[in-house]
Amino acid sequence: MAAHWLTSDERRAWLALYALTSLLPAHLDAHLFREARITLFDYHVLAMLSEADGATLPMSELAGRSTASLSRLSHVVKKLEGRGWVARLPSSSDGRVTTASLTAAGLEMLTGLAVSHVAQVRSTVFDALDGKDVADLERVGRKILQRMDSAHWILADGDAPGAAGAAGAAVQGRAQQDL
Repeated sequence: MAAHWLTSDERRAWLALYALTSLLPAHLDAHLFREARITLFDYHVLAMLSEADGATLPMSELAGRSTASLSRLSHVVKKLEGRGWVARLPSSSDGRVTTASLTAAGLEMLTGLAVSHVAQVRSTVFDALDGKDVADLERVGRKILQRMDSAHWILADGDAPGAAGAAGAAVQGRAQQDL
C-alpha cells in the first residue's frame, strides 16, 4: 500500500495544530500554578463540578467530562479534597456510587480564580481571533472530536453542561462582572 502523504496545506495545518495542542495546556498550566498552585486539569475538574446541578457529579461521570481515567481522577480529587475544595460522598440514590462535590471553599477559590483564568484564555486565544475565526475553531474542533469520540459530552450540548447550575452561574457571573 502506497503512503498517502499530507499535502503542503495539510502539513502546515497539522504542524500548527500539533504546536497549539502541545503549547496551550502548558501555557495555561503555568498561569494557574502561579495564581493558585493548581494545574489546568485540577481547574477543569473544579469547573465541571461548578457547572453540575448541585455542584456534584458521580466520579464516573466526572471522569468522562474531564477525559481522565477513574484512577487519575481519584488521585486529583483526593488532592483537591485535601485542600478542602472537594468532598467525596456516597451517592444518596445508589450507595455503590461515589460522588464528588464542590465545597463552599472550593467555590470561593474557583470564583476568584475564574476571573484570572478567563482573562488568560481570552488574551491567549480569543483576542487573536475575530468572530468568524471563533466559529471556524468550534466547527473544526467539533468535526475532529466527532471522528475521535462521537459520544463526547461536548457534542451532546451546544453549551457547557449544566451551565445553569447555581455554582457555575456564580463563577461565570463573577468572572463576567470582573472582566
